[in-house]
This record gives sequence, C-alpha cells and structure tokens, in this order.
Amino acid sequence: MNTSSSTLTATASPSIAQPSRLAGLALSALIAAVAIAAIRIDWLQAHGFSALTLAIVIGMLVGNLGYRRIAPPCTPGVNFSKQNLLRLGIILYGFRLTFQDIGHVGLSGVLIDALVLCSTFSIAVLLGTRVFKLDRETAMLIGAGSSICGAAAVMATEPVLRAQPAQVTVAVATVVVFGSLAIFLYPLLYQLNLHWHFLAASPLAFGIYTGSTVHEVAQVVAAARAISPDAANTAVIAKMVRVMMLAPFLMLLSAYISKKGAKKTTTAKNEKADGTIKRGAGGLAIPWFAFGFVAVVAFNSMNLLPGTLVSHINDVDNALLAMAMAALGISTQFSSLRTAGIKPLMFAAVLFGWLIVGGALINTLVLRVFA
Repeated sequence: MNTSSSTLTATASPSIAQPSRLAGLALSALIAAVAIAAIRIDWLQAHGFSALTLAIVIGMLVGNLGYRRIAPPCTPGVNFSKQNLLRLGIILYGFRLTFQDIGHVGLSGVLIDALVLCSTFSIAVLLGTRVFKLDRETAMLIGAGSSICGAAAVMATEPVLRAQPAQVTVAVATVVVFGSLAIFLYPLLYQLNLHWHFLAASPLAFGIYTGSTVHEVAQVVAAARAISPDAANTAVIAKMVRVMMLAPFLMLLSAYISKKGAKKTTTAKNEKADGTIKRGAGGLAIPWFAFGFVAVVAFNSMNLLPGTLVSHINDVDNALLAMAMAALGISTQFSSLRTAGIKPLMFAAVLFGWLIVGGALINTLVLRVFA
C-alpha cells in the first residue's frame, strides 16, 4: 500500500528541481526574464507586443545561434518548460477571468464571441487542409490562435494535437503578424465606420467588435485604447469572455480528435486480412488542464483572494507562460520555418479577413436581433 502511494505521488507531481532539468529551466527562465523586462519599453507596449511574443523570438535566436553546443544538458529542462509549465500556466490564466465578466457584455456579447470562434475555426479546418493543403495540426493551431486568444490558445491546443514545435511556432508567428496589423487597422476602421455605419456608431459596439475579432489580449487593449477608454473597457471584457471559451473548445477538440483517431483505427482493423485485432490509440485524450482552468475561473469568481495576491499570481503565470514560449522558441529551427513556406501566412491572412468582414457581419446581425 505504501509503495503504490509513493509511486502515485511521484507520478502526479514531477519534480521541477531534478538535476537533469535545471540547465534547461535556467535557460528558459533567463530568456523569460529578459522578455518580461524588455516589455516595459514604452514603444513595445504602445504597439501591443507581449512578453510571450518577445520570449519566443529571443528563444528562436538562442535556439539557432549556438544552442546545439549546449543542447544535451538543457533538453530535459526545455522540454519540461514547454510541456508541464505550459499546462500550469494555462490553469493559472484563469485568475485573469471571472464569470461576472459575462454579465458586462450580456447575452449578445457572449453569442457574438461564440459565433466568431466557431465560424473562424470551422473555416480554418476546411480551408487550411483542403484549399491551402496544410497539415491538419498547423491548420488547427492557426485556427485556434485566430479564433480565441492568440499565442495562449495556440499553446493550449498544442498538447491536444501533439503538434511539433515548428508547427506551433508558425501558428504563433501568424498571430503576431496579423494581430500587430490589427492594432493600426482597427482605429482606422472605427473612423470609417463613423461615416459608413457598418456597425453601430458607438465606442461600446466597436469595443465588442474589437474584443471579439482581434487575436491577442494585448493587441485588443492597444487597438481599443486608440479609439477611446470606453471602447477599451468593453473590448477587454468581450475578449475575456472569448478567452473563457478556451476550456470548452479544448474539450470538444479533444473529443473530435479522438473520434477521428477511432475511425482510422476501425478502418485499419477492417482491412486486416488475417482477422487479427490491432488496438489503436483512439481513446479520448482529455485535456485535464482545461478543467483546472475552469476551476480556477470559478474560484476567482468568488472573489475570495485579495486583489494584490491575484496580481502576484498573474505575474507568476506570465513568467511561466514566457518560459514555455522561450522553450518553444529554443526548440524551433529556422530551417523548419522555411520549409513551411508562404502558405501558412496566406492562410492566416484569409482568416484575418474573415475576422474583420465576417466578424462585422456577425456583430451587426446579433446586435440587431437583441436591440
């Protein structure tokens, strides 16, 4: 009995401080610290860059400029950062949200977010694999980043898809490119809307539109602040509700992936001429960290912790996610990105166009129904 208990404990809580992991953890932490410090530069903040974006860029530079010479002792810690610390970071991300956020945008705001998410991801799966001929993992990762919350959604989706580092990096790159473009484009769209009235000509309506269609939280803030404080407040709330949809999205995606895997396994069984049965890996890959994310949101909604403590937790979470992004960058080789080619960028551009045009249509229709 004691033996099994100790075995379970060892399995459930892998030690961060294992000697084989320390070098890689230290390297990931150093890059994350540099990125977090650099993000305090006013120009970077004004243009919507986040510590996560900088961490992956710096990590890629390190990973392609001499990392191979120190790779053997660092690899276990780097892998631990981009896998285990990532999951913990996504769970703690729930401290940024509360269920009360839903009340601030109303049922119409929730419905808009849901329709934008579902339509964007569905288009991503169809166009990515059939028109642009991308592999399924890359198409889904870019779709998740575009439809939910940028790099955080890409990283959260990676364990469900078991994607390769190069695929994840390509997806994050598209979020950076088009999310950064949105920062400059959306204030111009707001001015055009004042004349053409594609949407209701109010900061509130445009704030919901911005929060429901721009990729990253930081990019939403930067774009909406250029319009007005009221637009920024509404945009952030709409974006947070969209982020909250990450957990159910991961659960549904896991069920979908499992179903597809089970079909392939069944087909393989039926094609066996000798009648033998080969068991496949079609079981449901449950993203348990998604349940942890929802539990943290529920706990945070009860407002039991002081604001200062929640702020410190968010700082720790930001550091964990930055370490995960740094590790991802370290693991990515530029040769892999060159192999990916221009197709992912073109594909992400189409999704960006849908977010702007299709998102405006969804916002207009839903707000008219609930007017």
